[in-house]
Amino acid sequence: MKILILGSGVIGTTTAHYLAEAGHEVEVVDRQKGAAFETSFANAGEVSPGYSSPWAGPGIPVKAIKWLLMTHGPLKIQPVLDSHLWTWILSMLRNCTSARYAVNKARMVPIAEYSRDCLRALRQSTGITYDERSQGTLQLFRTQKQVDGTGGDIEVLKQFGVPYEVLDPAGCIAAEPALVSVREKFKGGLRLPGDETGDCQMFTTKLAEHAAARGVTFRFDTKIDGIVLEAGRIAGVSTSAGLLTADAYVVALGSYSPKILRPLGLSIPVYPIKGYSITVPITDPDGAPESTIMDESYKVAITRLGNRIRVGGTAEISGYDLQLRQARRDTLEHSVGDLFPKGGDLSKASFWCGLRPMTPDGPPIIGPTKFPNLYLNTGHGTLGWTMACGSGKVLADIISGKKPEIDTRELGLSRYGR
Repeated sequence: MKILILGSGVIGTTTAHYLAEAGHEVEVVDRQKGAAFETSFANAGEVSPGYSSPWAGPGIPVKAIKWLLMTHGPLKIQPVLDSHLWTWILSMLRNCTSARYAVNKARMVPIAEYSRDCLRALRQSTGITYDERSQGTLQLFRTQKQVDGTGGDIEVLKQFGVPYEVLDPAGCIAAEPALVSVREKFKGGLRLPGDETGDCQMFTTKLAEHAAARGVTFRFDTKIDGIVLEAGRIAGVSTSAGLLTADAYVVALGSYSPKILRPLGLSIPVYPIKGYSITVPITDPDGAPESTIMDESYKVAITRLGNRIRVGGTAEISGYDLQLRQARRDTLEHSVGDLFPKGGDLSKASFWCGLRPMTPDGPPIIGPTKFPNLYLNTGHGTLGWTMACGSGKVLADIISGKKPEIDTRELGLSRYGR
């Protein structure tokens, strides 16, 4: 079967790999000059099944007000006139209950854990390297209140069998030796030893090259104008290169998925939430992180990627705006400079932003639509890198008529009653 994939980020590219592996003829189309040039380009670098949790949860509305008032708060809102935003926010607020949080968490953890296993198997079978490390994630608590508030998170980790370590300051330093110079700035930590790190863009580029060598066609620099519907089926995709046709179609366009689907009468609750990162060259390897540190106070992830430090964070609600705002950079520099003052040269850091495709409940949307030859793989939010391989594998199984190795029924669009 010939399959056309819209989008060559980490989600689209992993989907292409697994579909080709299943024996299909695969073509990928993207407006960018290569794979992973949008949201996958400079994310925080975490492959973190242990942190696969919905943003919508008990207490979040109150926390959001507090975050908005902080100088270096993790949440920022730029006013936009967009009815889709307010619909999305109301839906998210409806998910901010203990019961909904438990349901949504239970939908996210299995795909995240499965995806990490798929990534490890893919790495072994292909030999791809991408500045990867398997040294876990350390959630660092600056206050005793944060330490005391870990009980709920730990219960969830226990429930899903996720390995964890509760650390005092000495334990944090043992995991991340560079923290010894700032030991007065934190009270403890929660470490997830099963998490990994790696450069998502490097991985995606190499996987695209691997897939192309095995017959996958990548059509870059090609603008996607719309999806053509005829007699209740997708008949093709209108692009700057003409009409592209296939037997089946996959939308993996991240935050832009809703825009391409609305003309078909297909509404999906995915909204762009802007994230920022800086990439800092390491000047003192002993003063840099070993793996990933999550600065709980600012919700900033600090990750070592080879000879660089990637610092990512901030949730900015501003529609499809891609303006780089200095205040967001200041927050990222404040966090990494405070915890790893000798690690890198901030004056030489590169600054980037990308749009995370967020669903209001948390889990991604993976599976079929009301059109028999159209499938979705989108809405992964901050966890696209974490969930990419598993998402690509289960969708390839669904399209191939195979039963996925994990239960994906609750990841479909049908959970919204659509």
